[in-house]
Amino acid sequence: MTIDWLVPDERGAVAWPALPDGKKGVLTIGSFDGMHQGHQAVLKRTVELAHELKAISVAVVLDPRPAAAHAYAAAHDGADAPEGFHDPDALMPVQRRLELIESLGVDRTFVVHYTMPFAAVLYVSFLGQMVGKVGMRTLVLGSDAHMGAGKEGDLKAIRNLSLATGVFELDVVDDAGPGMTRIPFDWKPQMPQKPGEPADPLEGMNKAQRRTWSKRNHAHEARVWSSSNIRYLLGNGRVHDAGEALGRPHAVEGVVVRGEQRGHTIGFPTANLGDPVQGYVPVDGVYSGWLVDFGMAPDADAKAAAGATTAEAQEGSGNADNTGAVSADAHANHHEDAVTARTPVNRWPAAISIGTKETFSEATGLHERVVEAYACTQEWLELYGHDVRVEFGGYLRPQMKFASADDLAGQLAKDAEASRKAADTAQ
Repeated sequence: MTIDWLVPDERGAVAWPALPDGKKGVLTIGSFDGMHQGHQAVLKRTVELAHELKAISVAVVLDPRPAAAHAYAAAHDGADAPEGFHDPDALMPVQRRLELIESLGVDRTFVVHYTMPFAAVLYVSFLGQMVGKVGMRTLVLGSDAHMGAGKEGDLKAIRNLSLATGVFELDVVDDAGPGMTRIPFDWKPQMPQKPGEPADPLEGMNKAQRRTWSKRNHAHEARVWSSSNIRYLLGNGRVHDAGEALGRPHAVEGVVVRGEQRGHTIGFPTANLGDPVQGYVPVDGVYSGWLVDFGMAPDADAKAAAGATTAEAQEGSGNADNTGAVSADAHANHHEDAVTARTPVNRWPAAISIGTKETFSEATGLHERVVEAYACTQEWLELYGHDVRVEFGGYLRPQMKFASADDLAGQLAKDAEASRKAADTAQ
């Protein structure tokens, strides 16, 4: 899969590359945040149609997320999100999205830096460019898609344009999956207080009970297969349900940095992810899951060994924004022949702690929220400076304060055993 990184000009115009040899394209567009099962259905259909038509499959990927870009603009007098902008609500960095898009067989991807001038482009103009400049023959969209200024390009409007012009066809994918759920309007992350995977509060309710719950929580409808619902699930510790919607375990990524080096004293090899963590961090708690090691991050070895921060460790690694999402500004109109391959060196079951280290925070004075993965292995691991992915399998228990490091080590041993069993069950 080839990738073109494109930055719109001040008018929102993009220098769209033409497809080679006069070939036509089957195209889809979206931010694809999380690459959940709905996204996968749309992309698989795009690839399938391209094969049938002997055309080229094209994904137009918007980054940063439109919602994040608009929120930034609203808070900064209409300004575009700058280079280095970190979106903590993004489910995954753009590089991971590209890996997954490539795995589905897409031929070509255009990563468009989403700006306010680009957002103001009318859908008619955008689709005209896709036909005239890119060579789009068929547009593939999900069943609730919309595009263009003011979101005026809904399915009805796009279908009418297709029929009126006859220059492209619209193919709508049934990407609804399990259907709809309900999400409280102004929900906040809430750590479950009971051990074990939290239950769906709507489970077992009849229609009248669901209406009552919805009114009490000012809830709105959302697709089960949607990025909004997945964030809600992760914010309530329901990582297993989030994984079902994603079609894989939810994960965060980062470079391992030196923490308080307490892993040696409590007997567990520990990977502390430096800040900022790439991907949506679930609510505080202890989780079962996996630690995936990709080896030493580029140019991070010496800096990590010296106790560098994540930002310092990532400097020079090719991630201009130090968030794992390669900034579009750094790749303006830049072409790449393939996604940079990452091969896992190892993957261990892990107990994963997210929180503020209550057992030690009073003594250390440190109250930062951290992500730590305790690898379930007999060998001692030196992972400082390594690129790692932390995958979440299930919720084990809430965070708690222990009387001593020995008490914490005893509980971690139980967490590790629970994580091993969960990993064995998942295989």
